[in-house]
Amino acid sequence: MTMGGYRRELGLFSATMLIAGSMIGSGVYIVAADMVRVGGSGAFLLLAWALTAGLTVCGALSYGELAGLFPAAGGQYTYLRRIYGPLTGFLYGWTFFAVIECGTIAAVGIAFGKYLGVFLPGVSDSRWLAGPWHVPAWEPFTGVVVGPYDLGVTTARLIGIATIFVLTAVNAGGVALGARVQNVFTVTKIGCLAALVGLGWLLAPAVAPAAAAPAASASALPFIVALLVVQTGSLFSADAWNSVTFIAGEVKEPRHNLPLSLLIGTTLVCALYVAANGAYLRLLGPTGIAAAPADRVGSAALAALFGPIGEAVMAGAILISVFGCQNGLVLSGARVYQTMAVDGLFLPQAARLNRRGVPALALTVQAGWASVLALTGTYGQLLDYVIFAALLFYFLTVLGVILLRRRHPEWERPVRVPGYPFLPVAYLVGALAIMLALLVYRPAFTWPGLVVVALGTIVYALAKAWSPGPGRVGAGSAPVE
Repeated sequence: MTMGGYRRELGLFSATMLIAGSMIGSGVYIVAADMVRVGGSGAFLLLAWALTAGLTVCGALSYGELAGLFPAAGGQYTYLRRIYGPLTGFLYGWTFFAVIECGTIAAVGIAFGKYLGVFLPGVSDSRWLAGPWHVPAWEPFTGVVVGPYDLGVTTARLIGIATIFVLTAVNAGGVALGARVQNVFTVTKIGCLAALVGLGWLLAPAVAPAAAAPAASASALPFIVALLVVQTGSLFSADAWNSVTFIAGEVKEPRHNLPLSLLIGTTLVCALYVAANGAYLRLLGPTGIAAAPADRVGSAALAALFGPIGEAVMAGAILISVFGCQNGLVLSGARVYQTMAVDGLFLPQAARLNRRGVPALALTVQAGWASVLALTGTYGQLLDYVIFAALLFYFLTVLGVILLRRRHPEWERPVRVPGYPFLPVAYLVGALAIMLALLVYRPAFTWPGLVVVALGTIVYALAKAWSPGPGRVGAGSAPVE
């Protein structure tokens, strides 16, 4: 084991495929159903996805400037630490490890198990191998419900955990090997999504796209508010685009390739997402989308063209999609914990790289905690809890672009946000509007996440007491190679 630096082995194509592969999971095939039920029309659905695309690309272009300034491992953790100081960086890293990244890895793993059940009926989240041990729901505040939980091992959860450890072993073999796996699966799933789009637009039967879906409830939200709150589905189906910044220490010519990969990857995926939802509307209409069995809109769309065979094909495509997504998450996330460990804010041993130049221990710790979350079966609710917190950290990071321009106009910036300051400000306005809407109309999506972040202050104090660490990079430190 060595503390030596990362190896720059990834080019522009691999960096772009990491972004696209981490973004495309199962969400694009599912979340449209709830979005239409909330908004009530196909026009609302497309407008919501257009807002998602605009915010995502604005955020990615803003991150491109930071990636050019700080082309080192750690990504968003490093940016927040340098802009606001160690505590803010740690709070992000803590939330990222505790719920955001490991919870997503768990969720995607179990999604793989559930879709595998289409071909292997014995694999199911209702087939228990140990348990279930039921934990009833608890409502600490009005509108905020914790639980209920069914703890234990199901065949789907076991498959999910197996995929986590298989991909952890693959990525412990070197970033080049993990990237090759990522490239193969990402190219395949981009092809699958593009095929769905093409079939939907070319072969769609005559469906009346203007048909309205049933209202979600008698107390329908105002149009603008509904447009904002449904971003919990679409915006986070397009999430993980920042994953490439975590492995900045392994990207060739990072000042050039990181910003360019952020632009290409997010634009490509967002365009496919908008086109895919247009295809859903042509194939199913709003009412068909809202009524899709188990919200599996992608499966219903292909079934409209090819019957049961179409559903099986879509299940196979989603298996490929979630496996590639999980690989991207496993590959990139551990670099954040390794960077935190170097700063004395994570397990000290996690700072070490193995002989292949990857943080093997950080990968293993990540796999262990993700597996625990998978066994609890609470991953979906955990992710709901931190949606607000994750958006808050995105907001702070993009705001940092403006702050650094004001504090250090003399710094050389290899890449600058186009249209500055309008693009960063557009992202900030959109993100702030979504956060305010969630605070008022979806408290269950906000306060629990803020509690998780607040707990990080206690963990930070303990981490500093136990291991002061060598990292003393304060806010405003000059960028380094």
